[in-house]
Amino acid sequence: MRNILTSFFRSGDAIRSRRVSDIVLSGTLDLPAPSAAVLADWQRETALRLALEPGDVEAMPLARTQMRWPDYRRCVEAMSGWAVALGLPAGIADCDMALMACRGARYHHDGEQYGDTAFCNLFLSEDKGLDLHFPLTGQRFPIERGTAVIFDPVQPHGVIRRGSSNFSAAEFASGEDFTQVFLTWELPIEDADIGSALKVAFDIAPSTSLQVEKEQVWYNGSPATVCPQSGRLLRVEQY
Repeated sequence: MRNILTSFFRSGDAIRSRRVSDIVLSGTLDLPAPSAAVLADWQRETALRLALEPGDVEAMPLARTQMRWPDYRRCVEAMSGWAVALGLPAGIADCDMALMACRGARYHHDGEQYGDTAFCNLFLSEDKGLDLHFPLTGQRFPIERGTAVIFDPVQPHGVIRRGSSNFSAAEFASGEDFTQVFLTWELPIEDADIGSALKVAFDIAPSTSLQVEKEQVWYNGSPATVCPQSGRLLRVEQY
């Protein structure tokens, strides 16, 4: 079999293998708009403390937003209700949540850290002409306030300009606002409901799992990484 993307991830004290899912669950939720004060705080944080450059993805201070924007709870409730409607009865209430910001995102996979996880993202900013793009599958999702996605973070992905086919820092002019702020939850990929929703097949390379010592991603039987500009998979030794 060819064109197989495999995640080797830590499960307790062992390394397991699994097929990387190409399924993206998506929807658009009805969310309240952040207040002017919250938007100004986000702008100061991303411009001054984080100094976001094109392609950067960084954590934001969640507690400050929770204090200044009481309506954020409605966002969490909307996302939890959507997840339950998809057949994830445990919802997201008990999963780790973070507030993140990006100014686009270079293509990458998260298989060296989050192979045991599915990402659940809820975008809070207005449409700024950006898409969440999965280059290997060709899937694109326009990002606007209320865009919700659940996906396998080991599947290569990036955030690029709408109409573009790759990531180019030159397309993110310094005088324009391309910052997207979003909530994200880490869902356990080994949970039966989450694994089933993403149709993840586990233990597809048991002999190799016994040989690798850390989390990594293989493509067609060899360790691989992602070209940050094109999203193309590369053998590790070629990168």
